[in-house]
Amino acid sequence: MYNKIIKLIIAAGIIAYAIYQFTEGYIGNGIALILLAGVFVFLYFKNEFILLAFLRLRKQDFVGAKKWLDKIKNPEGALVKKQQGYYNYLHGLMTMQDNMNESEKYFKKAISLGLSMKHDLAMAKLNLAGIAFSKRRKQEAQKLLTEAQQLDKHGMLTDQIKMMKQNMKRAVGPNQHYGAGGSLRAQKRRSR
Repeated sequence: MYNKIIKLIIAAGIIAYAIYQFTEGYIGNGIALILLAGVFVFLYFKNEFILLAFLRLRKQDFVGAKKWLDKIKNPEGALVKKQQGYYNYLHGLMTMQDNMNESEKYFKKAISLGLSMKHDLAMAKLNLAGIAFSKRRKQEAQKLLTEAQQLDKHGMLTDQIKMMKQNMKRAVGPNQHYGAGGSLRAQKRRSR
């Protein structure tokens, strides 16, 4: 995996050669070289391995997506900040089924690094809410759920958020204990 700066150096070299082609009168070559340089600039901002991992993930091919993400050896050197966020976001999605603790770590790092689309940020917060709820941290889960609902402007996650809220309401029911449980007032009445 190349460092992210190498892509910009290659693009600058191609643009310099394109300018030379323009000065020599080869306008078509210059335009083609400018378009080629645009590809390298695009790949600076949108990493090719992350794009391929997203394509694999759309087909529910988690193994293929992991294979593409594993090609990125040094995320800090090879990716810009937002790409590092998506790198962690994708790892969080893939480890969600196997290891919730690791998935939580990846989602938190993705949120701290930033995701460019609000829908992705809402999805990360929704997944974090599910993890927090499963770990019996209901207040944190509720907070993350409301944040996810605020970020979901287009209503793409409405059904998932509604289902999560219903699950939380069902789980909040009375916590009954058999035997000497109950309120303090009931325990005092029984002891008299």
